[in-house]
Amino acid sequence: MRRKGKLALMCAAFLFLLTACWNSKDIQSMAYVTAIGCDYENGKYITYAQVLNFSNVAKGESVEIGKNIPTWIGQGEGFTLTESFNSIYTTSQLRLFWGHVRALVVTERFLKKGEHVIKEAYDMLNRYREIRYNILVYGTKEPIRDILSQKSNLNLSPLETIMDNPTQGYSQRSYILPTYSFKFKSLIDEPAGAVLLPSLSIDRKSWTEDKKKKSMFSINGAYLMSNNQVRGWLSEQDLSGYRWIEKDLMRSPINIPDNSHPDAAIVLIKPKPKIEYVFRNGKTFYTIKLSIQAYVDELVRDLSKKDIEEQSAKVIEKQIRATYEKGLSIKADVLNLTEHLYRYNPKLWRNTRRGESFLLDKDSLERIEVTVHLLHSGKYKLRAG
Repeated sequence: MRRKGKLALMCAAFLFLLTACWNSKDIQSMAYVTAIGCDYENGKYITYAQVLNFSNVAKGESVEIGKNIPTWIGQGEGFTLTESFNSIYTTSQLRLFWGHVRALVVTERFLKKGEHVIKEAYDMLNRYREIRYNILVYGTKEPIRDILSQKSNLNLSPLETIMDNPTQGYSQRSYILPTYSFKFKSLIDEPAGAVLLPSLSIDRKSWTEDKKKKSMFSINGAYLMSNNQVRGWLSEQDLSGYRWIEKDLMRSPINIPDNSHPDAAIVLIKPKPKIEYVFRNGKTFYTIKLSIQAYVDELVRDLSKKDIEEQSAKVIEKQIRATYEKGLSIKADVLNLTEHLYRYNPKLWRNTRRGESFLLDKDSLERIEVTVHLLHSGKYKLRAG
């Protein structure tokens, strides 16, 4: 009897150790945040949370395609980001879940407040366990509420936009590579080079639904940042040469010659850029060597294969040089020339730096050597050469 009593007592003790569903949350009773916005005004952080109803977003037989899908946007403010985000909880009727955040958009005003707000932002966001490292990051000149309420074509899910799914558009027209938070964080603290933060804008003219104007997202440029500071903003046109040194470029077109009366439209793919340097007379000079493949997309006037390759190389060289000089105007190393020196010869980089924060001038980029390999001319043959 005594042994049975001990056994019963042990079983009762084990019952108290068993886990249960005390902390479980009903998934239908939570609000899922899909994008975050950050602004800074009058000494306070102003934050926004975009919430979608996934029953309207998920693809299924019961979902009506083409139906307007509303977005809910919560706003908070505070003297710290945490205080600002927590103030959203005050009016949120449901528990907010942050594990589905796909994009972070910060205003130009936020970026220009300097190093401390940028550091505080990524410290808070990356420290919170629910938010993932692989969210997309953008800057913008637009009001955050306009950005977070933006819709897609055909009234598809707001997640099917350039903001949340930029790679689909980038595969057809590669200009400014989408930036993820983990990549942004790894580069912004580097003492050399610059990181590009794509700027998200709203185009209100290009699309209509029947005759009713419909606004759509557009990447219209990028903020150049280094050492946690914003160096300036350059338009997509200013950055047209940057794309050629980006190894992840997928497909990007040019006109040859690059003027209002082009002879052909050429598509460039698979760039293989290489940066070389030489130290001479106490200064570092750089050479960019680029090998890239191409094919003909449109032929206005008959050109030979050699003409197309040579003219394409000239256009690319000119664009790279122009982008480099645009970067000089805001003291930003757009082409990451000094980052290459810092990475592969840190001793020389330290010796040439001598306390200077920006080491480049107009003569630093000595040569640009571009080789274009024409793969094919599409379904039609070239008529010349």
